[in-house]
Amino acid sequence: MAHNPAEPDPNDIDGWLKTGGRAAVPLALATPAAKRLGVVVGGSISRGLAVKLDPMVNIEDLAVGRYVVVHGEQKRFFCMLNDISLNATNPAIQSEPPDISDPFLAEIYLGTVAYSVINVTPMLVIDEASGALPVKTIPGHFARVYTATEDDVNAVFGSEGQENFNVGSPLELQDTRIHLNLRRLVERSIGVFGKSGTGKSFLTRVLMAGIIKSNVGVSLIFDMHNDYGWEIVSEGEKTVKGLKQLFGEKVSILTLDEESSRRRNARYDFAVRLGWDEIEPEDIAMLKASLNLSDTMVDAAYTLHKLWGKTWINQLIAGTAEDLEYITGHTNIGGGTLAALQRRVERFQRWHFLVKENVDDSVQKIIDLLVTDQKSVVLEFGRYGTQLEAYMLVANYLTRRIHQRYTELVEKSLGDKGMSPPQLLITIEEAHKFLEPQVARQTTFGIIAREMRKYNVTLLVVDQRPSAIDEEVMSQIGTRVTALLDNERDINAVLNGISGAAGLREVLARLETKQQAIIMGHAVPMPVVIKPRTYDNDFYNAIMGPGPGLAPVATEQARKSLGSGGQRRI
Repeated sequence: MAHNPAEPDPNDIDGWLKTGGRAAVPLALATPAAKRLGVVVGGSISRGLAVKLDPMVNIEDLAVGRYVVVHGEQKRFFCMLNDISLNATNPAIQSEPPDISDPFLAEIYLGTVAYSVINVTPMLVIDEASGALPVKTIPGHFARVYTATEDDVNAVFGSEGQENFNVGSPLELQDTRIHLNLRRLVERSIGVFGKSGTGKSFLTRVLMAGIIKSNVGVSLIFDMHNDYGWEIVSEGEKTVKGLKQLFGEKVSILTLDEESSRRRNARYDFAVRLGWDEIEPEDIAMLKASLNLSDTMVDAAYTLHKLWGKTWINQLIAGTAEDLEYITGHTNIGGGTLAALQRRVERFQRWHFLVKENVDDSVQKIIDLLVTDQKSVVLEFGRYGTQLEAYMLVANYLTRRIHQRYTELVEKSLGDKGMSPPQLLITIEEAHKFLEPQVARQTTFGIIAREMRKYNVTLLVVDQRPSAIDEEVMSQIGTRVTALLDNERDINAVLNGISGAAGLREVLARLETKQQAIIMGHAVPMPVVIKPRTYDNDFYNAIMGPGPGLAPVATEQARKSLGSGGQRRI
């Protein structure tokens, strides 16, 4: 049998002694590209496998989160490394360590008396005929363990295609690519988590670019900090392209703040305006925490709406002391409650996107862009992005009505699948404000998260405090893309419901501050730690280059909607 370079040469006495005289593994199981690490010496399905490292393996070259492959007698087990430890056969060396400056003593002690152990968790079984399969057993004692090769990773994550999108490279395999199944990604809600400064917006832009490129759905992005639309200034004052620059007519930019857009030289298609008479008590109730509204104030809003109809906010703001006294005398609203509600609603007057009379239906205009033209929409907030109340009001107002229209469209299309609207992905930042336990059960966002893709609408939530999101909502988030988190409660929230969470905890807690993330859930066959793709000219060329569905073609209705001016107000 030919000698396998992954094993020591049987004729090399020194190499043979260092490996304890172990025989070479069959060529069918180990490839020359793989590096042998050691052998399995114990473990279980629930606790993972203990692997004793070979003496020649430098433990400092290993890191939690990397992949290894265990070659059993009949199966290959694709595993993730989640712990590293140092052991010794003689406990006395901990109190009286030997002098290993002597090469002879080092040879005697290292790898024999003192040795290293790694713990690896089997994630999948690689079957040449059936592909990646769930783990239902473990390899036996002394099964050989190797580093994962590019072929091993591709056998698990597939190759790039129309719906498989390259999101980055696994640790220590920089020439290998990890591919997300975008169709499965948008089927359920998505979470992008990480503490401040870890690159959540960057990760979201990469995902959005893949979704738009592959045409698996359309997106409505509530762009709180102007991070997705036209041109973005990243750290170091470096400018990077937004989605509009990458995809042209496949993306529309709307703005709530024309002045900010002009100041930033940010091109936009429309300016959105909302009418005072369009705001309903449900929209006010969403702001209960941020406006410090009591339950009695929220009840008062419903009472006023019932009394005055659509003009209730206008009349409340313009109400004099006599008007308020009349209301308290003819309803069950207390005078203090009414005055406090009036003061809070008066804050809305500072938001110029709210107008007394709005002649256009903003919701229908956005629906036409999403459904008829099948464009993704980025709504920039400009200066209002720093005002959480404004962001929550607009996001809730539009989402509640768009979800209602989408529900009607899906129900109408039940008899004809060809009339079904495209999959819609709604992106919100500061997601815990919309999905905290006190409000998630009543808000449209909570309903969407729980419904999954029942009505072709899912969420992409971007947040640095996943522990503040309702547990039921978190359980329905299908794919979780997580950068570094250092709060124990946040780590527990992200790992809740994930298979093998105990082993992943150490991996997640030891991610680098930037340029590393772990992807878990519906869109990947197993949890994977990646170094995300660099958002640079190479990425632009890959996204904008020739490919299926990349040539944007405006529909007749889209051309009529845009007209010849290029910018209109809706």
